[in-house]
Amino acid sequence: MNILIVYAHPEPKSMNGAMFNTAISTLTAAGHQVKTSDLYHMEFNATSYRTNFSSTLNHEFYKQQLEELHATSVNGFAPTIAAEQEKVAWCDLMIWQFPLWWFSVPAIMKGWVDRVFAMGRTYGQGYTYETGIFCGKKAMLSLTTGGGKEDYSTGGLNGDMDNMLKPLHRGIFQFTGFSVLSPHVVYSPARRTPEDRSKELSNWTSRLNTIFEETPIDITGY
Repeated sequence: MNILIVYAHPEPKSMNGAMFNTAISTLTAAGHQVKTSDLYHMEFNATSYRTNFSSTLNHEFYKQQLEELHATSVNGFAPTIAAEQEKVAWCDLMIWQFPLWWFSVPAIMKGWVDRVFAMGRTYGQGYTYETGIFCGKKAMLSLTTGGGKEDYSTGGLNGDMDNMLKPLHRGIFQFTGFSVLSPHVVYSPARRTPEDRSKELSNWTSRLNTIFEETPIDITGY
């Protein structure tokens, strides 16, 4: 299978970095084809503007969605954006690896979505949700948190994790047609022992080895 891992963490020695490298080695060893987007290493520009494009529809007034539709029709995306779009179109499974910052993804990953998930290229014109362009593909969030598991439960300090992740699951993945796998969450790795972190990596390896046997989750149910 073809797998894209989009990774957003500034420190390669972090738990996120370890999970990213573990995923690459595990999936490659299992015979899968793996491509990556290491956003900090790439120094990916998160600002979405005319730099997204090598073409221009309207020089006087910038409307991003109209420019995206135009770029889709004339193959007018900037090379760096086109390359990322091709990775997403290529993969059977997309994994996002990131730390939970302000109840969401880091800005660099959100900027990647803003620039790469372009209207016409990844959604729109009747192609959303059940008719989405990426129907038949799967996507999964893999993340770490600062707080403990109890903080992300119903009645906990931060509230239920499923509801926290719904804008990503429903508003990005399902909106563009992806089926969503259950998120993989490592809670508070910075406050745990090296042995605990090693065990989490072993659990991650085990899950990845059977990832294509998993059934997508029902996002609309929560």
